[in-house]
Amino acid sequence: MRVTYIINQYPKVSHTFIRREILALERLGIEVQRIAMRGWDEKQIDIDDINEQVKTQYVLKDGAFLLLFSALKVWLTKPFAFITALKLAVKMSFKADRPLIYHLIYLLEACQALSWSQQFKSTHIHAHFGTNPSEVAMLMSVLGNVPYSFTVHGPEEFDRPQFLKVSEKIHRSKFVVAISSFGKSQLQRWVDFSQWQKIKIVHCGLESSFYQVDSTALPVKPKLVCVGRLCEQKGQLLLIEAAKKLADANVDFELVLAGDGEMRQQVEVLISQYALQDRVTITGWISSEAVRQHILNSQVLVLPSFAEGLPVVIMEAMSLKRPVISTYIAGIPELIKHGENGWLCVAGDVEDLSQTIQHALSTPLEKLQEMGSAAYASVIARHNVDVEAAKLASHFRQ
Repeated sequence: MRVTYIINQYPKVSHTFIRREILALERLGIEVQRIAMRGWDEKQIDIDDINEQVKTQYVLKDGAFLLLFSALKVWLTKPFAFITALKLAVKMSFKADRPLIYHLIYLLEACQALSWSQQFKSTHIHAHFGTNPSEVAMLMSVLGNVPYSFTVHGPEEFDRPQFLKVSEKIHRSKFVVAISSFGKSQLQRWVDFSQWQKIKIVHCGLESSFYQVDSTALPVKPKLVCVGRLCEQKGQLLLIEAAKKLADANVDFELVLAGDGEMRQQVEVLISQYALQDRVTITGWISSEAVRQHILNSQVLVLPSFAEGLPVVIMEAMSLKRPVISTYIAGIPELIKHGENGWLCVAGDVEDLSQTIQHALSTPLEKLQEMGSAAYASVIARHNVDVEAAKLASHFRQ
């Protein structure tokens, strides 16, 4: 079987779960074509991402001329399908968060991607995210009469389902993937119950090579790590507020923010304002190997998000036998069991966050180790990439 993957930007540091899924499908004998809109000029840190960049075809790399040529070719050879897709693109722009011109660009992108997928002899199209990649996949399906599906991660699709026309995309799809039971419930809100059987749960998976490393004892030093893009929804600003409370209470701790993003400057300003430079450091973007090492060097991972799907970094930390502090939102409570393999606190509540961190840091190492082992057992049973890829492959083949 041959499947074409449609992704907005690939590879990407924060999208390692897509790479893992593709490689797992290929191990199952499915040939996967990678088509992305952007990402050919992004500097990659991880060797696996460097290899994926070479394997990926980029729709926008050669500019507008190639897109227009591909659209003209489709229009001349498949005029009825092109007009049908054009009408659909116009329909998708009604009461949307982006004007018509964007949806016409998605149609041009679909024409180019369709040409490549036909050369690949693709039998199915799959997109990641319910935003513009799923629209491109849907338009490709109309133009080429090839079935498509897409994976919804959230939270963007849950915040703007009507603007993104999620129900239209599900209705036309062969199936849609949710990465958690919470995600499935949110999609069920926006489609008729007759469409519910299309919604499948396939968890993001971890490769055994990530967590099958030499056992590393918990460090004695009270060290925390937060891994993720520096942005509003990950809650790093709240985490710095909580760190200030801990420092004022004379709690001994070190915090590493592993990642980068659009709010780095604001985070750095707050760290400086609270004189936390000796306690809090920011690494910038780092490789998967470096992320793993930072997790292993810490007692606890903390991720105070207030908008999520189900963060892969939580799975990674648990697979390395580290308990996790996170929030009662989205699919997170499906994985973290409060007091058993981690702690859950109220999203957006700095006081609760600081108290939860203080409780975790005061937990005896022996208890932390027990919680880490429980975390490992939970995540390995639920998030094995080969098991989850087999589920997805089965949906492709049906």
